[in-house]
Amino acid sequence: MLKGVRQSADALWRNKRMVDAALIARCIKQEPKAQYALYRALYGPMMAICSRYERNRDDALDRLNQGFLKILSNLDKRRPEVPFELWTRRIMINTVIDNHRHEKQRRDMESLDAPLDEGTLSEVNDYLNRMDADAFADLLKRVPEMSRRVFNLFAIDGFAHHEIAQMLGISEGTSKWHVSHARQVLQHAIARLAAPAMAKTVSR
Repeated sequence: MLKGVRQSADALWRNKRMVDAALIARCIKQEPKAQYALYRALYGPMMAICSRYERNRDDALDRLNQGFLKILSNLDKRRPEVPFELWTRRIMINTVIDNHRHEKQRRDMESLDAPLDEGTLSEVNDYLNRMDADAFADLLKRVPEMSRRVFNLFAIDGFAHHEIAQMLGISEGTSKWHVSHARQVLQHAIARLAAPAMAKTVSR
């Protein structure tokens, strides 16, 4: 399922109409119509990223708008060899993480420094395999904020623990703890959701 969620997220960027060089050039010239067209083109994949990290739509939209302003401000600094979609995706993820650095909750979690085995995140059950990406995104909202963000970075966005540690200002051990904790929360939530379906199967 995690692989499927990651593929679904990547597909949003691949399947979206490609932003051409002419539109980017017009945005660099700060043409309002071009900037609006770029916003519309990127809204879906940008919101998908922000929604995975934030608990509600308003916060996700705030992060989206912050990230889009950074995209507009740095268009002329992008290296031509870097794919535009990859560049914008990284900016959006960094925007979410930058915002998190200013939240006081982070300091409360930094004391959790005991390194734990990360286990295998590919372990899934039949119920999880049947879930679509939207259902899994809703399930992720049950995970505590810090653990959800670390889990997103590691399991879905593909960052290594040492990269997450640098991005969030925590240790690798803390990063591993959050992934393990998120996995436990998800497993318990899935077990509760799957129980009625399993009961129906047994009763037949």
